[in-house]
Amino acid sequence: MLAAQVVHGLVTNPFYQWDRFAYWFLRPTILDGLLITLEVTALSAVLGLLGGVVLALGRLSRSPVLRAVSWTYIWLLRSTPLIVLLLFLYNFSALYQTLSLGVPFGPAFFTFDESRLATDMAIAVIGLSLNEAAYAAEVVRAGLLSVDQGQHEAAAALGLPRRFQFLRIVLPQALRAIVPGYVNQLIGLVKSTSLVFYVSLLDLFGSVQSLGSTYPGDIVPLLLVATVWYVLLTSLVSIAQFYVERRSSRGALRTLPPTPLQKLRASVRDLRARARKEAAL
Repeated sequence: MLAAQVVHGLVTNPFYQWDRFAYWFLRPTILDGLLITLEVTALSAVLGLLGGVVLALGRLSRSPVLRAVSWTYIWLLRSTPLIVLLLFLYNFSALYQTLSLGVPFGPAFFTFDESRLATDMAIAVIGLSLNEAAYAAEVVRAGLLSVDQGQHEAAAALGLPRRFQFLRIVLPQALRAIVPGYVNQLIGLVKSTSLVFYVSLLDLFGSVQSLGSTYPGDIVPLLLVATVWYVLLTSLVSIAQFYVERRSSRGALRTLPPTPLQKLRASVRDLRARARKEAAL
């Protein structure tokens, strides 16, 4: 009943202006912002995961230096709000006009103009990747620690190289624990891209904000447009999560969980069987 009342209110309340929602939903400006959101999300997800793997291995390393560096990075980035990190990177050229490679505290061999390299897209991707890597590192580390110690010992007893032990034995088992946690992070990343508006990058939310300033009477339908697009994107990520988890669970479960299509077919077969049984009676 509550769900029906909510739906009824959404449909009948003229304040939502569904005609204006339909007008804006597929406008080129909105789709351009959506494309930028997808680009930033994809690049940040890949770079953040790679950085998280490196940091997780550093946390699990035998080297005290690597453990200290990894722990410090994770502690610092998880303690800093993402919006602060993005704004700091956006104003980085005011602090350091040039970047150089050379001898520490000595002469520089190569000098780069930071203002030319730091485009709005680069700032957004770098900021989100740095932030994402800190959280992904803990997800990956938890997955690696979930692998039974006997698996490590059995791989070492076989005389396998350490790289082979990690790639073929430890990582496939750790993925079953890594995938749910990291996909949850990925869903958060999709929504976090809305903050890149503050570094002058017109993503989906930035486009909505800009249009809302130009057409203040359409601010509610424009916000609904952004909401629906974010719901669609996160839903697609959740669907991909199901199939990745299903694939990674092979060998751990005797029977794989049925897909939605298989569930639908099973329901149709049950209905037909009941119908035939009732007709026979």
